[in-house]
Amino acid sequence: MILKGYEDLRVIKTITGIKAAFESLICEKSYSKITVKELCDRAKINKKTFYSYYETLDALLEELQVELSSGYIDRIKNYSLPDELDKVNREFFVFSAEQGLAYEKITCSNSYNAVRNNMIENVNDAGWGKSKEYLQLSDYEKKLLMSFVNGAVLSAYRQWIDDGKAIPLDDVIDMTNRLVLSGVNGFFEHNH
Repeated sequence: MILKGYEDLRVIKTITGIKAAFESLICEKSYSKITVKELCDRAKINKKTFYSYYETLDALLEELQVELSSGYIDRIKNYSLPDELDKVNREFFVFSAEQGLAYEKITCSNSYNAVRNNMIENVNDAGWGKSKEYLQLSDYEKKLLMSFVNGAVLSAYRQWIDDGKAIPLDDVIDMTNRLVLSGVNGFFEHNH
């Protein structure tokens, strides 16, 4: 249940507790190993309470995905693609660095492929969906471009995480932008 701010204090505490317990479990194990019972024990609620707010763990994970992708989409909504791809990439890294370990697990672990793909699709639709240059591409060109951009940026982010964030955030952003922008700019130059 996405909180709107007008809920009863007990509801707010329950939902906040459920989400905090879920995020701590995400940090500890793969999604397939998390159970409703374990989540309820951690949140100090009974299963009936959980099911009064969420049909399944998948529904809770989907809500978390919507909240995370919405937060990022809000930060990039005024950027124009492909012209400001460097700023969008910067926002991705800065936003990601602010999110914490559960976000890192969702973004980097294979057990969260489905939810990550939904997040990517939401972000692509919001960012690239209003680009005139992008909308003029064939369906295959769109698919290939998104595969390249998403793959390159996510690979750079994952490598940075795997390396324990060994280099400063600005350095990984600059390197990723140099790599990605060269490919994207070349792609669009060729299509003109």
